Amino acid sequence: MKVLALDTATEACSVALSVDGNVLGRHEVAGRSHTQLLMPMVHALMQQAGIGFAQLDAIACGIGPGSFAGVRIGVGVVKGLALALDRPVIGVSSLAALAKPVLDAGQARVLCAIDARMNEVYWAAYGANERGMPADIVSPQVIAPDAVEPVGGGCWAAVGTGWGTYETQLRAASAAQLSGVDGTALPDARALVLIALEELRRGGGMDADALVPAYLRNKVALTLSEQQALRRG
Repeated sequence: MKVLALDTATEACSVALSVDGNVLGRHEVAGRSHTQLLMPMVHALMQQAGIGFAQLDAIACGIGPGSFAGVRIGVGVVKGLALALDRPVIGVSSLAALAKPVLDAGQARVLCAIDARMNEVYWAAYGANERGMPADIVSPQVIAPDAVEPVGGGCWAAVGTGWGTYETQLRAASAAQLSGVDGTALPDARALVLIALEELRRGGGMDADALVPAYLRNKVALTLSEQQALRRG
């Protein structure tokens, strides 16, 4: 099975390709350069693997949460490719992709937080199911760091840029016993493609028209008065 995966929901521009179980990937912190980097990265990866787009069986996409613009770029590219090729798509939470490498490394439970700006985080907690895939313990949500609910006992790993920005608040609010904190971790398409492959094996996949972003919130920026109030606070 040949599956292409991309994630542009955060600062990372990330692409992966699984060819009969062999996974190739490219990952770059792009800032706001996703549109310039994404397709050249895809073409380079396809060339490296020696396959053409017509040989793909499916295309996977990180659907967020994350940057509104970034999520739209990835979803738009995947929809366009899938419609042109008449291939199924698989939408994967970027928070789940963030958790997957940590679960693969042997950690039983993971607290994922992506900096959502506006003094909020995209937050979720995962364990591994019987197939080693991320399973929701706390479903993805957007929330103030000091408003997350306490998690159960035991040891957790903490990953994501939300921890890099709001570690003190998240530690206090979650009351979690942490085995470690990686506040720079970003979703990687190599993890995303593994989740997508499992979905395909279980009969998953959808038409490109059904692929939608997981924004989690509708408001993208603070008003001027809200920015001033935040600075005063």
